[in-house]
Amino acid sequence: MKISTRGRYALRVMIDLAEHEAEGYVPMKVVADRQGISLKYLEQILPVLSRNALINGIHGKGGGYRLTKTPQDITVGEILRLTEGDLAPVSCLECGAAPCERAECCRTLPMWKKLHEMLNSYFDSITLTQLMHDPNSNDDGWPCEL
Repeated sequence: MKISTRGRYALRVMIDLAEHEAEGYVPMKVVADRQGISLKYLEQILPVLSRNALINGIHGKGGGYRLTKTPQDITVGEILRLTEGDLAPVSCLECGAAPCERAECCRTLPMWKKLHEMLNSYFDSITLTQLMHDPNSNDDGWPCEL
């Protein structure tokens, strides 16, 4: 599994909005500049986050975007599934996939299922709040050893 720039940039935008939530609505140009991401590319990612109620935005003077939930209530898994689609490691486990004719005799299917569960569980265990902190600081907010 490889996370695309779409997923990685969405995470960066969400972390940026979380870090600056006290500022209210943050103009996307400001986020794009801070993150070194093309505004045009962000304009493709934002509607997905907005449609799924992770962010909301207002237009005009004083406009911009902000989180709709607290950073501790938004997980990496939620963001990645919206921007990347299913996190399934193989096509037969993707949502809506046709049943595999070899599922009954597939010796690797249990392994792929376990990996899929592990990926989702891991990404669902990480919140924006945790990503806002330095993972090398060994604070209690980070779920893994680096």
